[in-house]
Order: sequence, then structure tokens, then C-alpha cells
Amino acid sequence: MSQARDHGGAPWPIEPFRNRVAGPGASARTRAAAHLASGTPVLSVLIVLVVVLVDLFGGAGMIWLSLLVAGPALAATTSGPRGVFCVGLLAAVLGAALGIRDGMPGREVAAVLSALAAVTLASGLSGALRGRRERVLAAVRSVAEAAQHALLRPVPATVGPFQVAVRYSAAAAEARIGGDLYALLPTPYGVRLIVGDVRGKGLPAVSTAALVLGVFREAAYDEPDLLAVVARIERSLARNLGTDDFVTAVVAGYPQAGHLEVVNCGHAPPLLVRASGDVVPVDPTHPAPPLGLRALTGETPSLQVLPFADGDQLLLYTDGVTEARNHHREFYPLAEGLARHLCDEPARTLTALHDELLAHVGGRLHDDAALLLLHKPAVADPVVADPVVADPAAPYPAVPEPSSGAGRGGCPGAVPSWGSRIRFAERVGETADQGVPLGSFTPCGGNGGG
Repeated sequence: MSQARDHGGAPWPIEPFRNRVAGPGASARTRAAAHLASGTPVLSVLIVLVVVLVDLFGGAGMIWLSLLVAGPALAATTSGPRGVFCVGLLAAVLGAALGIRDGMPGREVAAVLSALAAVTLASGLSGALRGRRERVLAAVRSVAEAAQHALLRPVPATVGPFQVAVRYSAAAAEARIGGDLYALLPTPYGVRLIVGDVRGKGLPAVSTAALVLGVFREAAYDEPDLLAVVARIERSLARNLGTDDFVTAVVAGYPQAGHLEVVNCGHAPPLLVRASGDVVPVDPTHPAPPLGLRALTGETPSLQVLPFADGDQLLLYTDGVTEARNHHREFYPLAEGLARHLCDEPARTLTALHDELLAHVGGRLHDDAALLLLHKPAVADPVVADPVVADPAAPYPAVPEPSSGAGRGGCPGAVPSWGSRIRFAERVGETADQGVPLGSFTPCGGNGGG
């Protein structure tokens, strides 16, 4: 749902090597070598070795040795201070050895080593600051993820009679939440849901989204009328938003079987998918302004009641989906895409739809996008077994003889009661034996009258 991407890690694939050699059965020396390899800036070491080889085979000179400073400078982008100092020390040792081998004057060798020391110190400080910023960023991302779970709570796969799926993508690469909002919950008045889009971006948009969702979750449980839920959200926004702020939203409810209520407040029309596969936009009969602007227009939203039978689906979305453009500046055709990828599993439908949307825009959205798909699965009729009718021609079952086994009531040798014999005889059309009086059928007399 959230766009969680990992931009960190080493530039070389050293993790598989570390996992392979540093397992439970590896020796202490092997594990130490794997730990050292995992923290070594491999690319920086390779650059130092390339400079050394060029100096050895391409001709001696101070020009080649001065390029050794590229090693610690590059190490600062991928490693911490320890890695930078290790590369700088390696470059200094190799540079001094090559300078002595090439017969360079001591003043030139000292100049190369001084430059290496200065670059190594500056790169080590840069690596330390970079590591600190990465730790701060990781902490901020963890806080953002916690805020997402508190604001945009995960929607279960099944809510009431519906199958549900949600896909959410924030426009910012490092963001977890944005200005789009959604919620779906069962209430005493049926399943109710909201999908909306807050004007603006950043923390003010997130704050407004939290306000709308909080009011919706409370009002959805308290108000029997869906229009009353919308009115409570409108009053809350009127008290807390500025004059230029607003929220477009669609609020829907399923109060009774076969009927779906929809209130559209300036939002994109939902797409209703019939069991036959037809995709129909649910345009509002009386367009209403977005939430927060009712005081400026004086118009109130209207309630639409739609038939919603078994097999029907409803897709709610934000404008980040329909306004997504490709490199030809063409909008994404949502209705056609939904018809192509439609199936009885909402999660599969939205996964295919979301992948196609990302491919349409080239891999990255420029606005927050939310998709919520509601599916009313068909309920199979219960299978009722045919009643068993006794065959009148069936032989009368023999009455078991008294035995030493435990009978009814714990008495040995109990036989069927007179009442049960009469009922069975009447059912099969025979005459019951009158020789056994009612209540005198056990040898111990526990059920008899004697």
C-alpha cells in the first residue's frame, strides 16, 4: 500500500557472500573475514589498485600517484569513517612505496602523502555526517510508517459481505503517507467507507486527512443516516480548515442487502462493475462541492441509492490515478484498464491495475494515488438433503435379546421400550405385541412399575 523503497546498501553485492560464508557452521576466522568484507569499500580499493597498476606499467610520475586521492574520496559515499581511513592508509602506503621505487624526490612524495591525508580526513568527516543523516532518515521513516498504520489502517481482505483490496502509492519516493485517504469499517448500520483527496501536499495535507478520517470513524458508528455522517465531517472541516482548503471525497454505505448508498462531494465518480462485466461510472445526480466549501456555495450533497447485487464490484480512486500521464501526455484510461484486468479476486485486479498504471507513467507517479475495490461475491444456495422416507415393505427389525451388556439407564439386558415398539409398528403398518406391558422391560425393574 505504501511506497516503501530501499535506497541504501552497498554498491556491490556482498550480502550473498556474507550469508554464505558466515553461517552457523563457519569458523571464527571465516566469520571475521566476512565481516571485514561486508564493511570494505570494494570499489574504492579497486580504484587504488588501478592507479597503482597504471603507475607500474604506464610510466612513473607524480601525476599518476596524485590520483590515489580518488580512493578515500569515493569511499566516503559508501562507507563510514573506518572504511575511509582504511582506504586512505592503503593508498598512502602504496603511494610511498611507488614513489621510492620510482626514485621521486622526497618533496614530491611528501606532497602526495599530504594530499592523501587531507582528502582522507575530509572524506572521513563526510562519511560520518552521511551516516548520521542516514540514521536520522531511518528514524523519520519509521515514524512515518507508524503514522501510516495509525492514519491509514490496514483494510482486511473481507469486511462484512464484501471482499476488499486497497492499493496506495505516495508520490514522494521516501514518503509513506500523503494527502489521499481511505477507510472502510463495519458499523451497526452496515459497511461504510470513504475515499478522499486533500488539497495540497506535505504535513498540512496529512493533518487534514487525519482529521477527516477521525471524524468519519466516529460518525459512521453514531449516525444512522449517511448524509448525517457527511454533515459531521463538513462541520469539523469548517472549524479547522482555511478558506482555500478543501477535501474531495466519496462516502458510501451498504445499509441493506442489494442497496448501495453513495454521497459524492466533488470527487471523481466511482466505477460500478456489474456481474456481466459492464463498467459504468457513477456520476452524481446533483453535483455537490468538496467538503469544507459548503458555506461558500450553500449547496448540500445528495444521496444516491444504487442496486448492488451479488457479483457486482465498486472501484473508488483518487485523481492521482486518472491524471497520471505517459511521455505522450496521455491520461491513463482507468475504465478500460479495469475491464482488462477484472476478475473475482479484488487483490489480483488491483495488483494488475497498479502495475499497468506504473508502466504507463514510466515507473513513478507524480501525485498520490489510492485505489479501493469492493466486491460482493455470489453466495451459493445451501444444499438441503432429501428427507428419508421409510419403506413400508421393509421387514420389521428383530428385537435384540437381553444380553449381559449395559443397557439403557445402566441396567443389563435392556430392550426397546413399549412406546418405541408401538411408534415403530405404527410407522411400518404392523400390530405391536401386547404381551410386554409399558414400563416392565428391564430385568432390574429400574424402569418398570413392579
